[in-house]
Amino acid sequence: MTSPNDQLTLKKIIGAMLFAAKKPIAAADLKKIFVQTAEEEGDKDQTCRQFSKIKESEICGALEQIKVDLIQIAAGIHLAEVAGGFRLQTDPECSPWLRQLLSSGRPSRLSKPALESLAIIAYRQPVTRAEIEGVRGVNVDNIVRHLLECQLIKIAGRSNLPGHPLLYGTTQLFLEHFGLQNINHLPGIEQLRRKEEERIQARSRKTEQESAENTDDEEDEDEDEQDIPEQKTAGQDKQTQAPEPPQGANEPASPG
Repeated sequence: MTSPNDQLTLKKIIGAMLFAAKKPIAAADLKKIFVQTAEEEGDKDQTCRQFSKIKESEICGALEQIKVDLIQIAAGIHLAEVAGGFRLQTDPECSPWLRQLLSSGRPSRLSKPALESLAIIAYRQPVTRAEIEGVRGVNVDNIVRHLLECQLIKIAGRSNLPGHPLLYGTTQLFLEHFGLQNINHLPGIEQLRRKEEERIQARSRKTEQESAENTDDEEDEDEDEQDIPEQKTAGQDKQTQAPEPPQGANEPASPG
């Protein structure tokens, strides 16, 4: 789009906002900022009014141009789509020098047990503490508390299980920290979901089979109960029929 100031372009404004933003920002949020700026500065600045009329598709086009420009100039910075928005971040290839610059040569990473617990939560969320312990086989109270303090996980509600235990899930900061656009971009998530669906289907088939077997057993028991009275009745009929006396048993004995 054209503007009164040829040096002030949409790409330039968006680039400055991306640089200043403290967290990933979506195209829709950028559009809101243009509109809000026009409402506050519109009476004094015609340029603000003009930029408030841009469409979200134009913003997406400017973001794509910024991404291409950064790749071409190889400035060690690129535009990444993370956690539902866009942010400027450094190239991973430059990490050794950045660690030295930031005095972070001694990495302050999560411990292996914490990463394992975080992975369980990420792939199985929402998940209870007992389910995490069931997979890891150890108590995870301190680890869950630490992950909550780091704001990598959050309380996502309560389960319907007895006692209504807390459910845990990952946060927006988790997506930002690991550079994920959303949970569906976790490595191997589709394979895990397929296995989970197969496990649920197998359990359902087993339950149906057991239910069918129980129904057959109940039908057999009903048939047995129906046969028993008939046998008893038959036996009673036989007992009521007195045996015929032997021939001559009722005749008086002749005197000797």
